[in-house]
Amino acid sequence: MTKQKKWNNLASDTAERMAQASQFIGSGKQVKAEDTVALLEAVIRPRDLVNIEGNNQKQADFLAESLLKVDKSKIYDLHMVQSAVPLASHLDLFEAGIAKKLDFAFGGPQSGRVAEFIKEGKLELGAIHTYLELFGRYFLDLTPKVSLICAYKADREGNLYTGFNTEDTPAIVEATKFRNGIVIAQVNEIVDKLPRVDIPADWIDAVIESPQPFFIEPLFTRDPALIKESHILQAMLALKGIYAEYGVRSMNHGIGFLTSAIELMLPTYGEELGLKGKCCTHMILNPHPTMIPAIEEGWVDTIHCFGGELGMEKYVAERSDVFFVGPDGSLRSNRAFAQTAGHYAIDMFIGGTLQMDPYGNSSTATANRVAGFGGAPNMGCDAKGRRHPSDTWLKCGQEQPNLEEVIGKMPRGKRLVVQGCETFGEGLAPSFVEELDAWKLAQNAGLDLPPVMIYGDDVTHVVTEEGIAYLSRCKDLETRTAAMRAVAGFTEFGLKADPDQTRRLRDAKIVMTPEDLGINRDRANRDMLAAKNMQELVTWSGGLYEPPARFRNW
Repeated sequence: MTKQKKWNNLASDTAERMAQASQFIGSGKQVKAEDTVALLEAVIRPRDLVNIEGNNQKQADFLAESLLKVDKSKIYDLHMVQSAVPLASHLDLFEAGIAKKLDFAFGGPQSGRVAEFIKEGKLELGAIHTYLELFGRYFLDLTPKVSLICAYKADREGNLYTGFNTEDTPAIVEATKFRNGIVIAQVNEIVDKLPRVDIPADWIDAVIESPQPFFIEPLFTRDPALIKESHILQAMLALKGIYAEYGVRSMNHGIGFLTSAIELMLPTYGEELGLKGKCCTHMILNPHPTMIPAIEEGWVDTIHCFGGELGMEKYVAERSDVFFVGPDGSLRSNRAFAQTAGHYAIDMFIGGTLQMDPYGNSSTATANRVAGFGGAPNMGCDAKGRRHPSDTWLKCGQEQPNLEEVIGKMPRGKRLVVQGCETFGEGLAPSFVEELDAWKLAQNAGLDLPPVMIYGDDVTHVVTEEGIAYLSRCKDLETRTAAMRAVAGFTEFGLKADPDQTRRLRDAKIVMTPEDLGINRDRANRDMLAAKNMQELVTWSGGLYEPPARFRNW
């Protein structure tokens, strides 16, 4: 008779850790802030998979700083699995030797430092994921043993209210807790009664009232005063040559001044083009302040949010016909659901990139900057699992010249994936290159694949100040490359364009310049913007929008 196998090793391990931690945990699962480091030393072991809630916006910053203070002889070589690493403390863990390996999705302000750490061998990179991919792996092979999360409030029993910036919390907690892991939450305050219960107390092991409110990054806030005329020209091209051309109703806007310009031009240029009611009616989008004028003018039916946006709380609460607002009167964002909708339900993604190669492959991971991808690969791809049709999706699908070579005469649609960038980016670095820096990064980090944000076969349109390349209409790689060179301007890549070939591409409407689309370049000025500064956004909102202090320039 074989020895009976034990099937509760994970639970036993957690029980042992929690027994050591019990001396620090009081009623309502509360832990004193000064006992946080000792608590972490009790529940974390070397080489554990640990998640610090680093979202696009809200950050479990007190817990991150506390983890930095643990005894390095007790806790080391952790494998960090987290959506974003935007705080200095997230990288300090690797410098201190407390953490060794990282699987993440978005680098944000730490993107340069991530690249540096990879080069210097301070950080072993697992992979740069998209959000849904990483969330999926939480439930498969990257399940955290200990997760350090944050919430606005807890009650006396340990239930959590995650509120406006719920973001990644449900995915993190459920993956951890239902695999017998440990969940520790920092909260801004402990109260008698919550507005609503977002995370039940029996999914939480410890609650700490942080000495200060958790940090929130207003990641999607763009000051209209910083929008340049080149952005406005690109926005005019996109609105007339793509939004109007395809009648795009459902979409996601990525981060950047191009999409901010488009949002601020819906009530002006968009109205002039007759797009109201025909475009931008359903959006998967954070509550961008630059959407306020379009919302006020009745352009938008529905917006579901990945996260919140600092200062937009009151405005969103008062626009419950547009946003998903609960009975308690506040938004409950959810990154996993929004990413799912962005992957399958929208007809277009438009965003920016740092580099594109001759085939349309794009990446925000360069030799000196690993910004990560966030949700762009989910929304910036042609989701092959999609089965519901729309006019936009079908029209783009009908443009594919060689579809019959793949699936015969079977019709299929295609998502619009638009990459918008100026021909020269930050520091006059060319946006179009013969080879992505991602190849060098892969070599530096020992990766099997260069980290590509969006693969070229998914990109349907490229928009620069020179015009639009309709890659969805290209019959082969040679045509695709020629179309991209035609809009790459005076970059080394663009200077290789053949004028005769470019002329033929324009005749075939594979490349469209402003002149081809009947756009007067002289009109690309700030008069096109419905709001020209932050104060005007506040006025549009009826005083409901409360910009963060750093954006108050009046």
